[in-house]
Amino acid sequence: MLSNKSILITGGTGSLGKALTKSILEKWPDIKRLVIYSRDEQKQFQMEHNYPIDKYKCIRYFIGDVRDYERLKRAFIGIDYVIHAAAMKHVHIAEYNPDECVKTNIGGAENVIKAALESPTVTKVVALSTDKACAPINLYGATKLTSDKLFIAANNIKGQKDIKFSVVRYGNVMGSNGSVIPFFLKKKHEGKLPITDLNMTRFNISLSGGVDMVLHALKTAWGGELFVPKIPSYKITDVAEAIGPECKHEIVGIRPGEKIHEEMITSSDSFSTYDLGEYYVILPQVPQWDLDAYISHFKAQKVEKGFNYSSGQNKEWESVESLRKLILEHVDSNFNLD
Repeated sequence: MLSNKSILITGGTGSLGKALTKSILEKWPDIKRLVIYSRDEQKQFQMEHNYPIDKYKCIRYFIGDVRDYERLKRAFIGIDYVIHAAAMKHVHIAEYNPDECVKTNIGGAENVIKAALESPTVTKVVALSTDKACAPINLYGATKLTSDKLFIAANNIKGQKDIKFSVVRYGNVMGSNGSVIPFFLKKKHEGKLPITDLNMTRFNISLSGGVDMVLHALKTAWGGELFVPKIPSYKITDVAEAIGPECKHEIVGIRPGEKIHEEMITSSDSFSTYDLGEYYVILPQVPQWDLDAYISHFKAQKVEKGFNYSSGQNKEWESVESLRKLILEHVDSNFNLD
């Protein structure tokens, strides 16, 4: 799929960007070019130690911000596929700095779309979303929902250009920067873990699961789909028990803009949601292709009217024991299971 192709990852020095880089280089050693585009000089410096240019001839490190259209346009030269992972993602920081969040998450999305449409070579764009974009109550979620809508609608304005825009939406990535598990691992030695709310739940996906989903969208998207994975939920209290069974729980209350439970598909989305087996997909209300042909090709099954996909009402759950094993496998190889 990616043999002899040129790929650009915005936010390429983030947790998922690095995991994508690792997977792409392993699976497609004959990739033509892999451009890591981000604004963090230090993270690029550190990443280059793991993937040096003299060893990985295909890789390039571009300092740039998605807010800067001219820089994006230059970076897109000769690129075939774009994975848009750059974003401001911390809920409380976005609440305190709303204009900065809007500039990056909405303005940056517009710039990526514009640069892709102007590029003579880009044919596929996959944008990363979040469960917080579903029925958002915080600014971060609202900006990501807007970004989702922009990427899906971009298929309507491509004209005769051979390009497909799609979106992948998933829950908390296990072990990613700023997520709860690394935070609890650091706090464990203090003997108490701060719990926002005893009833809180979240979806859980591994970095490798996120990578697989992005690559699935790159391979199969017809343009305009919003892919949602079928993944388990966990209770925040079970995460605390898995990491620090000896620790006391300090109830600190939810932070501004937080939900008790997250959703990835609302009941209002059910009218255009289909079950593809491994994933759900929310299809565009005005697709640029034949809906019956899509349903037949993917053996898609329409979900029931009123269906919703919530972390609090999920059918699949991580247990304390399964969380411990996942932490050992995906987050901290020195984690003690005893």
